[in-house]
Amino acid sequence: MLQPLRKPTEAEPGRLGRLAKLPVFFDLRGKRAVLIGGSLGAAWKAELLAAAGANVDVYATEIGPEMEALLARGAADGRLTLHRKRWTPEILKDATLAVSDLEEEGEAAAFASAARRSGVPANVIDKPGFCDFQFGSVVNRSPVVIGISTDGAAPILGQAIRRRIETLLHPSLSSWASLAKAIRVRVMEQLSPGPSRRAFWERFADLAFQGRPPEAIGSSVDAVLGHIASQPVGAVGRVTLVGAGPGDAELLTLKAVRALQAADVILFDDLVSEDVLELARREAKRLMVGKRGGHASCAQDDINDLMTRLALQGKHVVRLKSGDPMIFGRAGEEIEHLERAGIPVEVVSGITAGIALASALGVSLTHRDMAQSVRFVTGCAKTGRLPADLDWHGLADPLTTTIFYMAGGTAGAIAARLVEEGFPPDTPAVMVSSVSRGDERWAGPMSELGEASSRRDSAKPVIIGIGRVFGRAGLSGLRCVPASARRLLVEA
Repeated sequence: MLQPLRKPTEAEPGRLGRLAKLPVFFDLRGKRAVLIGGSLGAAWKAELLAAAGANVDVYATEIGPEMEALLARGAADGRLTLHRKRWTPEILKDATLAVSDLEEEGEAAAFASAARRSGVPANVIDKPGFCDFQFGSVVNRSPVVIGISTDGAAPILGQAIRRRIETLLHPSLSSWASLAKAIRVRVMEQLSPGPSRRAFWERFADLAFQGRPPEAIGSSVDAVLGHIASQPVGAVGRVTLVGAGPGDAELLTLKAVRALQAADVILFDDLVSEDVLELARREAKRLMVGKRGGHASCAQDDINDLMTRLALQGKHVVRLKSGDPMIFGRAGEEIEHLERAGIPVEVVSGITAGIALASALGVSLTHRDMAQSVRFVTGCAKTGRLPADLDWHGLADPLTTTIFYMAGGTAGAIAARLVEEGFPPDTPAVMVSSVSRGDERWAGPMSELGEASSRRDSAKPVIIGIGRVFGRAGLSGLRCVPASARRLLVEA
């Protein structure tokens, strides 16, 4: 039986949930604010009020060094005036806001009561029961201002949230917001409401989040506007090669996090950790394009073509690579391919595994008493064997620290080849799996590398370090296990 047809109906908007506090942005420019107290907390509130353009009258018989320094240097905006006397209800006349730092409950209650009689919103620092409003943590990209409140429950949590937001918003956002304010009327006059105006502001926002100031686009407002207007909807996108580092999301650069937050599509290696992907924009499409020796991998040509196709659709494509994109990451091939297609490419560096190895073990790769240089060397050619054209004589230099990438399957051959060149078999060596995540670690003489590698978990990527500097590895939480113990891989 056919079901009756149903006409589309508009759904009711979602109901706004409960708000602990109403977020309101107060215009204080040129208005009078009263602040009572000379403490460190009072100095911070005075600076905050003045930065918002207020003329702040400070009432205190004594002031601390922080307030004294603030009054000497002045605030970013507004005005600060010190009155060396106690407060009285009369000083609240004509005030827009009043803030105090009063320790005694009775005096705090008297101040709050006097403010309410005068019709002035009041705040008593660290005494929420006497407050008509609260100060939250502030992210300042003025004219973009973000306030964060935890309703007084956890100020430290609010500060942590502020730090997280700070990492996502490039300082240049301030310049773009100022430009938007300056051109708003002009855009409204020249573009009719609807798709054309919305398309303009969407392209404007895309540029604002690229981490470049407007001056990088053009030397004048007209040049920037012309650039935006000249970009048709669906124009060529861009590709950002981002280093995901060794796996620990805390080791990402701020620029890498911003790129992940601005991506439309993310092409990531299977060595990229889930913690790193968690920092990406939720709406971004994610495609795994893993390339690992001994495993099923995506062809590099297919990856190049996919990036190009997506970028030509106007997408911002983030190619997320473990470690650093420019260290054994095929970045050169990808950049050349994209540039031939006319697609702009940017590179965001990451911490390469060799540097992460040094940090994890607490070992300086160029300790001045043991090494004069460091080399990053590939331990595996396309054939799966040792590269035929390595400078083994140079690699056998006892004053060089060598880091071998992708060398789990060739560890024994590396040790044997170095011994042929006269390198001492007892030279210290280390082998670490998943370097930043505390997986299996081994330390011992170079001559035992092959046996150590044969007992490793072959599913995990390893990095090998050889050189005198690793003789200190035992001091960094590693136990040197001899081959005779039959247990070469140990947990740190």
